[in-house]
Amino acid sequence: MEVKLVTVGKTDVPWVKEGLDLYVSRLRHYVPFTLVEIPQLKNVSAFSQEQIKEKEGELILKQVAPGETVILLDERGRQYRSVEWADWIQRQLSMGGKGLVFVVGGAYGFSQKVYDRSNGLVSLSIMTFSHQMVRTVFAEQLYRAFTIIRGEPYHHE
Repeated sequence: MEVKLVTVGKTDVPWVKEGLDLYVSRLRHYVPFTLVEIPQLKNVSAFSQEQIKEKEGELILKQVAPGETVILLDERGRQYRSVEWADWIQRQLSMGGKGLVFVVGGAYGFSQKVYDRSNGLVSLSIMTFSHQMVRTVFAEQLYRAFTIIRGEPYHHE
């Protein structure tokens, strides 16, 4: 099963990009992994927050194929301890399916259409992270889950 991380906007902070690249390369040793960075919308000053979410939502949904499981990284989502997260990932992979797609929205979150298409919500923290930084934090947590699944010594409990 392929795992995909869809993000809105490019990662342009150098140290955040370096961290993201590191964990993306590590993840590819465990699973077919793709990072999709949807271009930031241009000329949005005339748009409302809702219009921005709608336009970003259309671009997000173009990255999702029928049959893929879509999980949104959202502050209202379920939080997991690392071992619980690894168990959840393992269950998803064992169920088969076309693919597992995780989505990091833009600065204003997701449109209702994206919420309607999603299969679940995951929260990394009750704190708020920048939408750029959350990519690296998420990629590290996904990598950590795979090391737990494989019984590798990365995670200490």
